[in-house]
Amino acid sequence: MSNPVLNEKFSAQEQALQGEVMTVNGTIQLTALLGLIVVMSAIFVWSRFSLGYTDLGVTLMSGGAIVGFIVAMIVIFAKVKYLVPVYAAAEGCFLGGISATLEASYPGIVSQAVAGTFAALFSMLILYKAGMIRATEKFRSVLLISMFSILAIYLVNFIGGFFNYSVPVVNSSSNFGILFSVVVVIVAALNLILDFDYIERGAENNLPKDNEWFGAFGLMITLVWLYLEILRLLAKLNSRD
Repeated sequence: MSNPVLNEKFSAQEQALQGEVMTVNGTIQLTALLGLIVVMSAIFVWSRFSLGYTDLGVTLMSGGAIVGFIVAMIVIFAKVKYLVPVYAAAEGCFLGGISATLEASYPGIVSQAVAGTFAALFSMLILYKAGMIRATEKFRSVLLISMFSILAIYLVNFIGGFFNYSVPVVNSSSNFGILFSVVVVIVAALNLILDFDYIERGAENNLPKDNEWFGAFGLMITLVWLYLEILRLLAKLNSRD
């Protein structure tokens, strides 16, 4: 949901200059590569639904979600950079499936979600570069509390699903449900500030070049989360029509 892979502190070992170092441009290039992998795998799964292979599409979507989560945990805790492209491919399968499903119900919703995601990305980047929003300790604390609160609500909703219970605001298209989704979208968008800060500080502190993978990975996690939350918000709004 967020970017726990981005450690807020730089150890002396990480800061040691060892060969090539992390750069902002290098991280951007890797992020673009991961984005391409996500898009290509998403298109493939989407095409399965379009061609009528719904069962295969659902399998790929579900498998992508499971594999993506497992791989993300390995990357976060074991710092295995070679698995980052695997995460991107798995998430692409998941996004392709859920996007195709919602597009069938609400035509045009995917293009709106994609536009909203890029709008949030560039808006946060502009605000960050202009110094209007900085990743201060207070900002980090408030955002961290917000993210864990959202995670707790989603966890309760997930567990409740096994007992035919769901948290009303998570899936409801009521005013409170829509307000909840708006708040989550805002929190996800603000999380981009932490990603930008990690990448910028990593380059300034001459971290080893491998950290470009983890910077790109953290940014991709946030963008996937942001896209899904915008998609959820748009689905709620469309269901009220």
